[in-house]
Amino acid sequence: MAQRSAVVAAKVGLHARPAAVFSKAAAESGLAVKISKSGADPVDASSVLAVMTLGANQGDEVTLTADGERAEKVLDELADLITRELDS
Repeated sequence: MAQRSAVVAAKVGLHARPAAVFSKAAAESGLAVKISKSGADPVDASSVLAVMTLGANQGDEVTLTADGERAEKVLDELADLITRELDS
């Protein structure tokens, strides 16, 4: 299982537009990607509502996990998204 950590850069955290952009990219990856925040159970990264329920705020570290042939590349791309300001 591949794993990446990333710090949320969006000023509003992973809420609203940033959550939608991230979840869409996770869904389009074709892999079952999970995202978690310290102390919380992992949730389906392709679900906007699940991502928003994490309550990940700017500066929080999240962990992404996935299995599959392209997991390393997909997680690199998703981690990169999280570290950018997606609310613009």
